[in-house]
Amino acid sequence: MDLERRNEELEELYLLERCFPEAEKLKQETRLLSRWKHYIQCDGSPDPSVAQEMNTFISLWKEKTNETFEEVIEKSKVVLNLIEKLKFILLETPPCDLQDKNIIQYQESILQLQELLHLKFNVATEILLRQASTLADLDSGNMEKVIKDENVTLYVWANLKKNPRHRSVRFSETQIGFEIPRILATSDIAVRLLHTHYDHVSALHPVSTPSKEHTSTVTELVKDDIENVEKAIGKEVEEESKQQEKRSYLIQEEEIKVEEEQDDIEVKTSSAEEESEAIKCELEMKILSETVSAAQLLLVENSSEKPDFFENDVVDLCQFTTLGGVYHLDILELPPQCKPVKGWMIVEILKEGLQKYTYPPETTEDFETENAFPPIEVTLEVHENVIFFEDPVVVRWDAEGQHWRTDGISNVSYKPNERLVTFSLDTFGPVTLIQDAHINMPYQSWELRPLDVNKVLLTVTTVFTEIQIQIKENLCMLSSVKLKDKKHISVLEGTWMTPIPFIIALKEAGLNIFPTRHSHFYVVINNKVPLVEVKAYRQMALLSSAFAFGWSKWNLLCNSTKVVFKVREHLTEERTENPNWALLMFSGDRAQRLKIKEESEAFSEALKEETEFHSTLYHMVRDFASKEAMEKVRSSNCQFVSSVCHMLLSTRLLSYS
Repeated sequence: MDLERRNEELEELYLLERCFPEAEKLKQETRLLSRWKHYIQCDGSPDPSVAQEMNTFISLWKEKTNETFEEVIEKSKVVLNLIEKLKFILLETPPCDLQDKNIIQYQESILQLQELLHLKFNVATEILLRQASTLADLDSGNMEKVIKDENVTLYVWANLKKNPRHRSVRFSETQIGFEIPRILATSDIAVRLLHTHYDHVSALHPVSTPSKEHTSTVTELVKDDIENVEKAIGKEVEEESKQQEKRSYLIQEEEIKVEEEQDDIEVKTSSAEEESEAIKCELEMKILSETVSAAQLLLVENSSEKPDFFENDVVDLCQFTTLGGVYHLDILELPPQCKPVKGWMIVEILKEGLQKYTYPPETTEDFETENAFPPIEVTLEVHENVIFFEDPVVVRWDAEGQHWRTDGISNVSYKPNERLVTFSLDTFGPVTLIQDAHINMPYQSWELRPLDVNKVLLTVTTVFTEIQIQIKENLCMLSSVKLKDKKHISVLEGTWMTPIPFIIALKEAGLNIFPTRHSHFYVVINNKVPLVEVKAYRQMALLSSAFAFGWSKWNLLCNSTKVVFKVREHLTEERTENPNWALLMFSGDRAQRLKIKEESEAFSEALKEETEFHSTLYHMVRDFASKEAMEKVRSSNCQFVSSVCHMLLSTRLLSYS
């Protein structure tokens, strides 16, 4: 392939790939617009990106006292929304635009909000327990209360009667509850299960940033270009105006000519300024293009170091993921009860607030039998919006070591139909359920095909499930989930979201098909060179409005510097019975159509007859594509192309299939 044609092809590809910086520019404008909308709303909620506003919000809420559980739940919706916004700022802002001080500020705000929210739930629980005697059940004489909300569910039981025979606690109309030992059945205690449908216990994920050297070098080089161009054009404008001034002095008497020349100066000056502005815009797009490329490369780069060595019982959160929120299990000392006195309600308020009951106690010398403090049996309900492909693993939080552990838990059983998990716990504290984060990896196959103008369907098939995702403009939607050939109804189906919130929602539902930079340590993969992967996904996204792409078994047999996949023109929404796929091999700077077919017996890199090498996938498919298909490709929406590319980069189909 001659050098001249190669340069022409790369130049044409560069023009087509301008859609990526253009899409990023639109995202920047959207972020600015959302801040402006928040400002003009004046709804009393703070701007999460402004430290002063967040500090004021937190301080004012700290000062507010005597809030009921229902009031805290209502306020929690605002708090959870702020935490979500801060997390999205960290995830959606390009790494080069995030300064270290901002990352620290946002993460500190998240932690402060999480801690304050949990403190408020504890205070509200204490207020509720002070009224336990007035809320007692007529039959049992004990208090039982259930408060449900979309983000939080509270189950609380107060032991007012201290009946040694009443050792089985089941909350009304549920199978959730505890089997408590005799010593607790005769003590002034309350048992609380606070199920937060979110996880504020696990440590925050670190924010990925590209190497500062690379980003700053690229940015500085392009900024220097802008400054040099501005200086050069500024000099030209200056010299032009000086020459015109000299001429006007020589022929002062000819006023008409002077006026004409002055008009000419203005025209030339304005055209030079326009030229300066155009070049400046072009170079700014170059900066944006480089930063977008750096961010895309970051999505497919593998970490060279495995996470720190963990003890046998400690959970590695790079390998496992928590699902369905956190169950805060607490045995609490029953606070002094309200007493009616001459029409007044008198209550003793303890200075130290809500106190936890230590079980088992630190010293057990006063107790006769060794088995006076057996493990407590607990039955929990698995969150309805979460999918477990295998029986969930129960883990407990170790506050001292700041990690999840599997020890101290025994007799675990799971009823998948009732979605109930039962286990025995040595000591109470936060508990959660975990699943292997890579249970759906590697994928068995995948397909990306057009549905309509700027709309595609991505299908990923794994050992357990088939997930279908629709992508249009800058939005994604879960189209369907099949489990063992049966359709599973997910709460996410039919909800359009931007790519990053969509990916987080799928992960939280247990549908994780998004590898991280550490995933290659836990999954046997067909690792490809990051730059080759990025170039392939970018060009597949460019072509996705008119071409279908699919998994090929030959991708496993070519080396890490090349990728192989199926491609065909696809202009109608209907699926073809026997599609005529072409096999393409791409190395990042060279594309070719292979002679072999998917059904062939052996792999060969031989070039198909009457075809030639090209520098890009775009020019490769153009050889056998219709004019209509190529026109569709050229008129693709930039946000749509960017969203498809982001989903391909996030699923890493070419390395994890």
